[in-house]
Amino acid sequence: MADNPLTQFSFQLFIFAAIVIIGYTCNFYYLAFLSNHRKVNNKIVDMGEPTVTIQLPIYNEKYVAERLVDAVCELDYPKEKMKIMVLDDSDDSTTTLLHQQIEKYQKIGFQIEHVRRGTRNGYKAGALKYAMKTTDSQFVAIFDADFIPPKWFLRKAIPYFANSKTGLIQCRWGHLNENYSALTQAQALNLDFHFLVEQKAKSNSSLFMNFNGTAGIWRKECIDDAGGWHTSTLVEDLDLSYRAQMKGWSCLFLPDIVVDAELPVQMNGAKRQQFRWAKGSIQCAVKLLGDILVKRKIAFDTKLQAFIQLTRHVVFPLMLLQFLLLPILLASEVNLYIVSFLPALTLATYFAMGPGAYVLVIHNMYKGTTWKDKVKALPYLLIYSIGMSVNNTVAVFDGVIGKKNEFLRTPKYGIIKNDDDWRDKAYNLPFTKTTLLEMFFAVYGILGIFIAIFSNNPIFAPIIGLQTVGFFYIALMSFSHTRYKRQGKGENRIKTREEKMADVTYKIATAGIIAVIIFGAYMALTGYESDVYPLDLAIGNLDRIMTSSAPNSIITDINSIKENLPSTGNPVWIFPTDTTNFARIQADLDVMIISAEKIQTVPKDSAAFHTGMMDIHDRSLIIQENLQDAVPYMYVSVSNIIFSVAWIAVIIVIFAVLKKKKEGMKKYDELDV
Repeated sequence: MADNPLTQFSFQLFIFAAIVIIGYTCNFYYLAFLSNHRKVNNKIVDMGEPTVTIQLPIYNEKYVAERLVDAVCELDYPKEKMKIMVLDDSDDSTTTLLHQQIEKYQKIGFQIEHVRRGTRNGYKAGALKYAMKTTDSQFVAIFDADFIPPKWFLRKAIPYFANSKTGLIQCRWGHLNENYSALTQAQALNLDFHFLVEQKAKSNSSLFMNFNGTAGIWRKECIDDAGGWHTSTLVEDLDLSYRAQMKGWSCLFLPDIVVDAELPVQMNGAKRQQFRWAKGSIQCAVKLLGDILVKRKIAFDTKLQAFIQLTRHVVFPLMLLQFLLLPILLASEVNLYIVSFLPALTLATYFAMGPGAYVLVIHNMYKGTTWKDKVKALPYLLIYSIGMSVNNTVAVFDGVIGKKNEFLRTPKYGIIKNDDDWRDKAYNLPFTKTTLLEMFFAVYGILGIFIAIFSNNPIFAPIIGLQTVGFFYIALMSFSHTRYKRQGKGENRIKTREEKMADVTYKIATAGIIAVIIFGAYMALTGYESDVYPLDLAIGNLDRIMTSSAPNSIITDINSIKENLPSTGNPVWIFPTDTTNFARIQADLDVMIISAEKIQTVPKDSAAFHTGMMDIHDRSLIIQENLQDAVPYMYVSVSNIIFSVAWIAVIIVIFAVLKKKKEGMKKYDELDV
């Protein structure tokens, strides 16, 4: 490996990121082992029909709110023992729809209440906290708007509170629209990993597990004892469940009780949900980890798993770091192979640690014939998870620096059947600024693929390629799922001038962004061909010189190197050294030519010939090392930095134009159609 400080530092960062990522990955496989081999028969008792309050936090859910209320009112449980609180913070037509529906159920004897706070302070956590002031039942069940609990839910779940220290029962999420698209299939498989591996393993091993915010039942005494709902994080469910377990309460996960829910069908909605979960986890880590780690009554393995769960989203910035560093290290000819003489083992190990192992996990999760169908969604999940790393990295940094963010709900559209359409409905979300970063990483990935190929490391091309596809997928889906108008199906009205201009602006801006990306990719490839590739050729010629004993061939190779290399300049602009000055390298090459011409005149078996060849070979090695030191700086040059800044600035300007137009169209976005 070259002795370049930048290269050494990059290599150390790369290895550090790899070790951490492997650690988190191996822990997932450890939990998969526990979930499959550690089984617990949770005791149940007939608890009769205790009082239950069902809380339904809702905010602008006009497509699914009525469906939820209907499902709750159809539960097989005595009306007099069941109190329903519709916690409605909506500011659109959802409120009117709920008011009419609630009145209908009140008339037939249901204890159902329409709770309106008049504020969104604390968002969902604030609504739950407000509702607890008037909750006096023994148990509290919570369902988000996109869930549909089965009729037998309460009767089947409540008997698991046999142990007086059981504070929470979390049930598994089902998927109403799993097969709607590749996006929903990826999300479904990802959620199944969480529930059937992580939640199951932790519940069966008495480790800290989290409440998932919905499809669960709390013992009210547990909520009160843990300090109630807090509004300081974006994941109030994780926060409360951890505080409850720190107080000595236990939590159970019931994989056999499945509550169906609607998966986000819009990419921008899925990104918003992932952002909230990632940032909220980091917020909880900052808030709770210190107390968890110093608390003596908590077992070491519980502390370890709590640390891993609360910090696991740091994997995403480390993935991006590796992605950025890999092309630089390849260009610097750093050996990244697991076994130097078997490059293919690197690729085999990569896929064995990732996709290969996940296939085994899926097989153990489902066991029956369904596992083969689930495996088909694994490529979607890999692409989705990799592409989502940019979005989640921003969330991690927001959580670390303590940036305050609004609780942004994930839109639901009432999508169940594969032919259901959401594009003309309200709540559509536009792409965000993170899409700019996703495009940057996508273009950078294309450059990385070429570097892997031209640096004679093609085995890394599919690794970089998979990540590049992920970034392109997320970015393009974010664009394609963006709409600037709301027009109901079958509504044949003439568009206003502002609506027409919004459509035109969106199309022009999208074309502009694509054009900038293509131009940026072209300039990057041109720059590589003119600046970096000549150095790679020179390094290859020097390899040939070091193995040659023919002066004529050596002179030819040296002249080729001299033609390819610049005659002057020093690419190292951070702490430059004379060894990477092209003028000095050219002078050294001239000396090598003179030496080669001299040894042409002496016999090949003479001492002078062998001494001259050793001198040429030694000089070649030194020049090669100097060129390897220079290569990373050819990428990270002042001109490249200026160009990248200008490239990003242009896209930001386009984003600003789109944002301005979107704000101008806000009144149309808010139409109830």
